[in-house]
Amino acid sequence: MQQYILALDQGTTSSRAIVFDRAGQPVASAQKEFRQLYPRAGWVEHDPDEIWSSQLECAREALRLAGITAAEVASIGVTNQRETTIVWSAATGRPIYNAIVWQCRRTADRAERLSRDMGERVQSICGVLPDAYFSATKIEWILDHVDGAREMARRGELRFGTVDSWLIYNLTGGRLHLTDRTNASRTMLYDIHRFDWSDELLALFGIPRSMLPEVRPSGAGFGDTAPELFGRAIPIGGVAGDQHAALFGQCCFEPGEAKNTYGTGCFLLMNTGALPIASKNRLITTLAATETDLPEYALEGSVFVAGAAIQWLRDEMGLITSAAESESVARSVPDTAGVYLVPAFAGLGAPYWNAYARGTLVGLTRGAGRAHIVRAALESIAYQTSDILRAMEADTSKTLPHLRVDGGASANAFLMQFQADILGAEVLRPSCAETTALGAAYLAGLNAGVWQSRDELRALGGGTTGFRPSMDEGTRNALLDGWRVAVKQCLSGTN
Repeated sequence: MQQYILALDQGTTSSRAIVFDRAGQPVASAQKEFRQLYPRAGWVEHDPDEIWSSQLECAREALRLAGITAAEVASIGVTNQRETTIVWSAATGRPIYNAIVWQCRRTADRAERLSRDMGERVQSICGVLPDAYFSATKIEWILDHVDGAREMARRGELRFGTVDSWLIYNLTGGRLHLTDRTNASRTMLYDIHRFDWSDELLALFGIPRSMLPEVRPSGAGFGDTAPELFGRAIPIGGVAGDQHAALFGQCCFEPGEAKNTYGTGCFLLMNTGALPIASKNRLITTLAATETDLPEYALEGSVFVAGAAIQWLRDEMGLITSAAESESVARSVPDTAGVYLVPAFAGLGAPYWNAYARGTLVGLTRGAGRAHIVRAALESIAYQTSDILRAMEADTSKTLPHLRVDGGASANAFLMQFQADILGAEVLRPSCAETTALGAAYLAGLNAGVWQSRDELRALGGGTTGFRPSMDEGTRNALLDGWRVAVKQCLSGTN
C-alpha cells in the first residue's frame, strides 16, 4: 500500500526532502546546503545544476532513511524558493546562465523606473509592485546580457522557469514545462484575475510567450517522475511556492487566517478568500495554493532578511558559532542597550519597498557589546514582522487575535516571545515546524487520494506552543518608536 508522501523543499540556502506518513507526521528527512554565489555587490546567484543535484540527492536519502521504496510513495509534493529565475535551452536542457536569486538587486534601477512610471498599472494586473525581487526583470536581464539569448528567445529556443519548473523539468526527464498558480503569481508576468500570462506585461519586458511554462492549480498534478530516478515513476501531485505552501500547511483555509514563516526571509500571508484585496499599504496581492480550480487569494508582506541576519552574525561577523546559540546570547542581556539593527542587506521589503536601503546599526555606545548586537538582530525580525502585520490589518480592517508561525527561526523561543510582546498578540507555533514541506505534502496527498478533504487535514494537526504577550504597552511603544527612528535613518540616504 502506498502510505507515504515525499515532499521536496527546495530553499534558498539548502535543499531538503521529508517523508510524511498518512497521519501527516514526518518519518525521515535529508538536507544539503549548496553554494551562494555573489559575483558583485548586491548580486546573488545559484548554480541550477547544484539545485537539482542536491534536491535529487536529498530525495533519495530521505527514502533510504525512511526505509521505504518508491513503490510505497503515493505522490511527490514540491515547494520552492520563489521568484528565483532560471533560463535554459529547450534543445539541450542546459541553463544559459546561473539562477538569479530572489534576493538579487541587479535590476533595482529598472524596477524603480517601472514603479515610478507605471507601478499602479503593473500591480493592477499581476498583484505585485514592480521590484527587482520578482522574476520579470531578471528574465529581461538574462535576455539582454547573455550573448545571443534574445535571438534564441525569439526563435522559441529558450525556456524560463522558477525553481519549481526547473525541478519538474528534471524530475520528468525533460518532458514537462509546468508551474503552478502561486509561483506564476510571483513572476510579475501573470494576470491573477484572468489566470493567464499577460500579453501586456510580456510585451513590456520583451519576453516571448514561448519561454513560459503551462500554469496549473497547485494540486492539479504535474506528471510523473522519470522511472530511473527512483526505480519507478512517482506522480508529482502538488506544487506551491514556499510561503503559499506554508499557508496551506498551517491550514489557513478561511479568510482572515494568517501565518508567518521565519526562514532566510520572513513572509506573512493572510488568506483573503475568493476575492483579491488591493492593498493601500504597499502589500502584495497573490494567489493562494488550492487543490481545485477555484481560486483563492492572499495578502503578503515580505521581509528580505530574517534568518539571513543570524547567518550573517555567524558567518561574516563571527559573533556566534551556530544559529541556535543566538538565543542564549540574546538572553544574557536584559535588552539591547538602545542598539537597533535594520538588516537591509538586500534592500527593505514591505511596506517600504526600497531597493537601495542597506544594513544599518544604530544606537551604539561604548558599552554596547556582542550580546546587544545579537539580541538586536533577533529583535529586528520581530519588528519587521510587526510593520507588515499592522499594514495588513489596516488593509483588511481586521485585528488578528493570534499569529501562526513556522520556519527554522520559529524554534527560537526568545524570538517567539519577543514577537508576541511586540505584537501584543499570541503567537502559535505548531508541533511540526516544517509546515512548508507539509503544505506541499498535503496538496500532493489530496491529489493522490491519501486525504479526502481540508477538514481531514485540519484533524491531522498536532499541538501548538503558545507565546502570550507579557510586555506592558508603554515599553512596547517605546521600543517601536526606537525601531521607527532606526528605519528612518536607514532610509535617509536612499532617496
